[in-house]
Amino acid sequence: MRTANRHAEPITPLAITPSECVVRGTNRGRGRTSWLSPGNGAVVHLRYGRIILEAGASPLAFLNPEEETGLVCLGGNGIVRVGELNFAMGLYDSIYVPRNAAIEVRVDSNGCDLAEFSAPVDNDYPLRFVPFSEVLQDPGLHFKAGAESYAREVHILIGKNVQAGRLVAGVTFSQPGNWTSWPPHEHAAMLEEAYVYIAMPEPAWGMQFVYNDKDSPELAVVVREGDCVVMPQGYHPNVSAPGGSINFLWIMSAHREVVDRQFGVVNVQPEYAQGGSGLETGRE
Repeated sequence: MRTANRHAEPITPLAITPSECVVRGTNRGRGRTSWLSPGNGAVVHLRYGRIILEAGASPLAFLNPEEETGLVCLGGNGIVRVGELNFAMGLYDSIYVPRNAAIEVRVDSNGCDLAEFSAPVDNDYPLRFVPFSEVLQDPGLHFKAGAESYAREVHILIGKNVQAGRLVAGVTFSQPGNWTSWPPHEHAAMLEEAYVYIAMPEPAWGMQFVYNDKDSPELAVVVREGDCVVMPQGYHPNVSAPGGSINFLWIMSAHREVVDRQFGVVNVQPEYAQGGSGLETGRE
């Protein structure tokens, strides 16, 4: 394995702007669609797209040159083939695919909805399939965070359980009407992040904030299922409307390969820092 050297020094995070940080309705396309990429959003390395195949659709094949790739099943069932290996994907199952791989997605009578995310890497890391049932049985990957009005369940899908260069991902589910990502935290020196809102059937909705200045937030937007919000920097709490929950797939890319790939190493907003971040269980 070669030594990681891409961006040896920390980079300056991109600005928080609505036009660069908010993507609507990413669950509405069919086939393989790209929604977020460098030059098309406030990200330096991270790419996000969707693979949505209806029942009976033809297999979809592609390569991921120079980029490690994560796939997470957000609905239905599918078969992901990587090289000569086949993996049956059910709800919230995930797979880490090393760079320069041949990937094929096939469906049966149910169809499937996969989130696809990637980032460039200099090194090769092992292919890894992560069944959601495996995550649920590991207290270091599945844990409750917060209390009362900000209680939620955090599931790390691709994290310390997977050897990788930049990618980290998981899903968070809140209680109805609750806040999540609370206390507010930020990790811009190490990781860029995006939230993709899932499992929020109408009329559920929430509010997402991204800010450096609590008195004048750069971003405060309504979010619904399928929307995507990028956090290139800043604190990023959110809250669900009463009667519904705010749930999301979170995907992160480390600025420096391997070095910055650390879950839960965050700076908590000073006013709320006394009790910690609530993410300590998921740290290395």
